[in-house]
Amino acid sequence: MIESLIGFAAVLILVLLRMPIAFAMGVVGMVGMTYETGFRAAISLVSRLIIDTSQDYGLSVVPLFILMGLFVNKGGISRELYQVSNAFLGHFRGGLAMATIAACGGFAAICGSSLATAATMSKVVMPEMRKLGYSDELSSASIAAGGTLGILIPPSVILVIYGLLTETSIGKLFIAGIIPGILGILFYLVAVQISVYRNPDAGPAGRRFSFSEKMAALRGVWSVLLLFFLVIGGLYGALDFWPIHLTFSPTEAAGMGAMGAFLIALFRGSLTVRETLTVLKETAGTTAQLFSVLIGAWIFSNFVNYAGLPESLKEMIVSAELSPWLVITVIILIYVALGCVFESLSMLLLTVPIFFPIVTGLGFDAVWFGIVVVVVTEISLITPPVGLNVFILRSVVGDISVATIFKGVTPFWMMDIVRLLILVLFPWLVLVLPSQM
Repeated sequence: MIESLIGFAAVLILVLLRMPIAFAMGVVGMVGMTYETGFRAAISLVSRLIIDTSQDYGLSVVPLFILMGLFVNKGGISRELYQVSNAFLGHFRGGLAMATIAACGGFAAICGSSLATAATMSKVVMPEMRKLGYSDELSSASIAAGGTLGILIPPSVILVIYGLLTETSIGKLFIAGIIPGILGILFYLVAVQISVYRNPDAGPAGRRFSFSEKMAALRGVWSVLLLFFLVIGGLYGALDFWPIHLTFSPTEAAGMGAMGAFLIALFRGSLTVRETLTVLKETAGTTAQLFSVLIGAWIFSNFVNYAGLPESLKEMIVSAELSPWLVITVIILIYVALGCVFESLSMLLLTVPIFFPIVTGLGFDAVWFGIVVVVVTEISLITPPVGLNVFILRSVVGDISVATIFKGVTPFWMMDIVRLLILVLFPWLVLVLPSQM
């Protein structure tokens, strides 16, 4: 156990020294495995891990969902989602900010990436909110917070990786994320109203759209609804009826989604040969980064398991006779603290191999724990000092300070904490849909 704690400290030090998290975990894991088993056994295990990861069919779902999100982005769907949200919500005070939250939720449902959602929506909605006189605090905060929905509402790359790490059903994880995702949208709408209540000038009301304009806006998002129904419906057997019999595995659903997004972008005339090659290049680069982090995390988790940390922690909990809910509370607090230092994927890969055996050993559901972890990870995306969505937004917009965004986003992460408490206290909100599968 002491070796594991030294390993964690070493990873933290290397990360603070700006070594990429993938290499920090890989190096520390390799050194630790060498200490535990000897150099020949360690190098054999690490090489086997790299080969198995690169050849794992289950991991093919990751690049396919990334490809789907990039094609969706090229298809201009984000702008149409914003237009339909604005048509129904824009006439309220703070309506454009609420429309941004709703559009982010819709875009997240077919993108699966928080960073991509925040970066894309900032280009679409920031000029519109500034034109209407919205404050930079509320405008940037609604985009940064709305972007966090990308890792919870299915399809979600983070949920895929959690499922692969813990051998939990990806289909159940996806459907379990729907209700918490809807709650996230509703709580963010409340955060917008809190912001405009405190400062009415921050979000002036826009014009009211006519019924015909609303219907016209809805017609513009038919492709989004069709793509979402194709991916999610095929995954859960909703397309398994005569004369069509389509039931997808997660990898097949991702492949169908990527092809559907490609056809939509092609049909809209927004995809050239050059842009297609750019999308493929970005997909390969993002996938390579994710796989590097994944391999580093698995090397480190193998070292931690050899050193006996999970078993030692379980024995300590049993001998101390701690309440299971107290253990969950401590784990959540650890995640909140780590979120101030690590970005979401690194935090997930570093901690789940240690905490998962403890949580399931205490009788908690693996699907429920996965959703709770992702919600905590969402909070880390908009809290200082890291707040990755905040820095992505700052780099895209350019003329808003990080301090301004962090100030505006405060009501949103406070609402996230309320949502987290509700999901912890009422697990059935997460498990009711998976239980019907």
